[in-house]
Amino acid sequence: MTIPQDYLLLIAYTAALEEDDHRPLAVARAIEQALPGMRLEWTISDEGLLLPLPQRDAWLAKAAAQGRFPMLCNGDENYLVTVSGSEIPAGLGPEGKPLCDIPAKLPLDAAIIAAAADVLEGVAESARAFWGHATPHGTAVEIARQTSHPVRKPRVPPRGLPALKFPEDIRSPEIPHRLGWLNYWSAATAQFLRFPNISRDSELLTRSRRTASGGWVVQLTDEPLDLDRPAHLNALHCTYERFPEIGGRNHP
Repeated sequence: MTIPQDYLLLIAYTAALEEDDHRPLAVARAIEQALPGMRLEWTISDEGLLLPLPQRDAWLAKAAAQGRFPMLCNGDENYLVTVSGSEIPAGLGPEGKPLCDIPAKLPLDAAIIAAAADVLEGVAESARAFWGHATPHGTAVEIARQTSHPVRKPRVPPRGLPALKFPEDIRSPEIPHRLGWLNYWSAATAQFLRFPNISRDSELLTRSRRTASGGWVVQLTDEPLDLDRPAHLNALHCTYERFPEIGGRNHP
């Protein structure tokens, strides 16, 4: 089982899963609701084999009772959608607290692009995420290379983008580690970022929407973010400049 190189990567960062946590099932149902006809009723074995889950909800509830979010997928090798959750140990997260990241991978086609904001919002709200993003995989990999440390991982960020701190060096889980094409900011994160500011964010607000919980989905560019396009790269630069809190840049 291989995942195509060109796909949409969605990640939501939330508090660590607990026993009998209802968020994994809520996340799966949110994806299904955002993508009509999508059913995440399969998993992938350690050997890469697709395995049907005729009692998906009960199977997921059993895993959630142990604080786990195992891999779910739609069972279609030619149009693979996956979602899971993994623990971020206390020593690798802000404030020394354990967290959970929930990654989903979806084909990067017209249907997914059109529904991407709904998928991100559904996943993030269902997971009660602090923040998250949905970004084409290749762009997400390049943006991740902004993370550096003068001793542990010294490097020059690509394309003149600002250097970002490692997650464990960021002072709060509400502060995003980085930007993406579509960004989910919880109400607490938006407050940290002082977003929206009507006078400064008029352009961003044309591509932003409020969520039911008081968070925001903020879209940087009309089309999926492509750093080979000067206008897209400029939009990313300008948004980092507007929000120096992202990546822990404004805190020693």
